[in-house]
Amino acid sequence: MAQKIQSTNLRRNFVLALDRLDAWAVNPWRKYSLLLIIFLIGFLLGSSIGMINGVLALMDPIGAFFTVLFLEALVRIRRGWPMNKRSDISLQLIDSLRIGLLYGLLLEGFKLL
Repeated sequence: MAQKIQSTNLRRNFVLALDRLDAWAVNPWRKYSLLLIIFLIGFLLGSSIGMINGVLALMDPIGAFFTVLFLEALVRIRRGWPMNKRSDISLQLIDSLRIGLLYGLLLEGFKLL
């Protein structure tokens, strides 16, 4: 049986922040620029992880484990997110971060070939 989520102050502030972000991103230029910024942040993180692991060459399995763990956490967060019109921008932000991170990791992997 599913339990009702408590209405804590942190949860209310988080929902309020998402609502404000959604209202701010009604303009398509703002929305696409925000998605592009999040994509580039994910790309920066992915390429940084690849470069750091490539230079150190000591923690490749550990870095890969934490990267896969982070990507799986993002997938599970997205899957459990309630599907309504209000949370559309938040789902797109999560997807943009995931795609940017994966693209950065793949590009670093192709550099090493």
